[in-house]
Amino acid sequence: MDIKVLTTEPVVEIDGVKYHHHPNGGGMVAENAHVADSVYVGPFAKICGHCKLSGEAFVFGNAWIFDKADVSGRAEIFGNARVFGNSKVTGDAKIYGFAGVYGEAVIGGFAEVFDRAEVGGNARVIGNARVGGEKKVLGEASMDKKVA
Repeated sequence: MDIKVLTTEPVVEIDGVKYHHHPNGGGMVAENAHVADSVYVGPFAKICGHCKLSGEAFVFGNAWIFDKADVSGRAEIFGNARVFGNSKVTGDAKIYGFAGVYGEAVIGGFAEVFDRAEVGGNARVIGNARVGGEKKVLGEASMDKKVA
């Protein structure tokens, strides 16, 4: 699919917040979000709230990133995944499927959260850890190099 963004001016206003197409991918970005031009935001992805995306992050599919979430490095968020709250996704981490990352959670390294898994609270999923299925990693939990 060849996507040409014709304007980065606001194209829609929802509940008083203006959204524009991101120049790298064409996805919708709220006026109060900070998204670097180096980040890819696919045509159906949505970036809302006061979140921050930097580095070479890749957001596509029907993924949503909102609130004050921070996505950086070469992290990938795709499918129908949701990243929100004050969560951080960094490094080469991947969030996909219908997975959710929220609260103060941190996902980093080469960690993956997928299927319908949830990571929230102050949980940490780092290294090569993988959380999938219907699993929930919440509270103060920490995972490194494990499969849940």
